[in-house]
Amino acid sequence: MEIILMETIENLGGIGDKVNVRSGYARNYLIPGGKAKYATPENIEEFEKRRAELEAAEAATVARASERFEQINNLRVTIAANAGPEGKLFGSIGTIEIAEAMSDVGIEIEKKEVRLPEGPMRAVGEYEIAIHLHTDTDAKIWIVVIPEDDEE
Repeated sequence: MEIILMETIENLGGIGDKVNVRSGYARNYLIPGGKAKYATPENIEEFEKRRAELEAAEAATVARASERFEQINNLRVTIAANAGPEGKLFGSIGTIEIAEAMSDVGIEIEKKEVRLPEGPMRAVGEYEIAIHLHTDTDAKIWIVVIPEDDEE
């Protein structure tokens, strides 16, 4: 199915690109989300009229991502977790805990922006993770997991 993209989609294309995708992907995700339209002559004509508006919106999104990148790149965040004597955590630290720790520091990110290449953290230590801000903008941060002090 041929569609025209209304915004940049990672691993697919940029604004205004005509691409062929599977019909289910187009019907169930791209078109209902406003990310694409069917590549009919009417829709292509409408896109050309709105091209400047869509490109300005995309440029604003990229600028916001760049500002956030400068704010959080190479940031070090400490998370205290309940751990055993060998440093193994009781439970794990995932995207939700990282997003909450970042908001405690004063930086708002969504859990879907957190990329954990090795899965949830299950031991005390220092981990390098990526925060996916935009299609081509990833910031790296350091998460330091420390054991909680027993308050008895």
